[in-house]
Amino acid sequence: MSEASNGAMEREAVPSFLRQFARRRSSSAESAEREERCELCSASLAATHQHLLDPKTRQISCACDGCVILFCGQEGAHFLRVPRRIRRLIDFRMSDLQWESLMIPINLAFFYRDAAAGRVVAMYPSPAGATESLLSLESWEEIVAQNKALQSTESDVEALLVNRIGAEKEYFIVPIDECYRLVGLIRMHWRGLSGGPEVWKEIHQFFDSLKARGIAVTESPNA
Repeated sequence: MSEASNGAMEREAVPSFLRQFARRRSSSAESAEREERCELCSASLAATHQHLLDPKTRQISCACDGCVILFCGQEGAHFLRVPRRIRRLIDFRMSDLQWESLMIPINLAFFYRDAAAGRVVAMYPSPAGATESLLSLESWEEIVAQNKALQSTESDVEALLVNRIGAEKEYFIVPIDECYRLVGLIRMHWRGLSGGPEVWKEIHQFFDSLKARGIAVTESPNA
């Protein structure tokens, strides 16, 4: 991944979820001893559990089902529930020219709508964390007009994740925590200038997992 900014605004965004992920060690024995708990009521959590997003701070918290109902079940709630659905966009339309117009300095990025700010935010992972890039609104609106799936994404908690690293270009709509999970993997495993073989292995495994867990969407985009 190049360090060239190409008009990017280098502002590191590190939610608590990402910091927690980056601190986790690879020791399976230690992981087995660590019990995950709800960050709101301290109840014990299963390995697979729900996440809540504070849209003001972008902080993602692990939560039990009870707290999800309590804190997300009313108008004006402090938290937003992060959905679990993963969609692989088989027939996504984005030309190389459109991608270049978005001014992302690497071929890996995610995009989500910030409801409070009323704009789409473009982020890309780096060895230092998640960095925001300046986004051409006109270019983005053109892409949305060509892809119906983007029009149904949930603000703040769902993102378009773009992987154009290899020969096969991949596009997903994913929960925002999956994006930060990818950022955490890169931050943990990056070595030297090129990243090293381990980080690229982790990246490939991450996207293989998305494909295995996701639903392929082949709905024809808007004309």
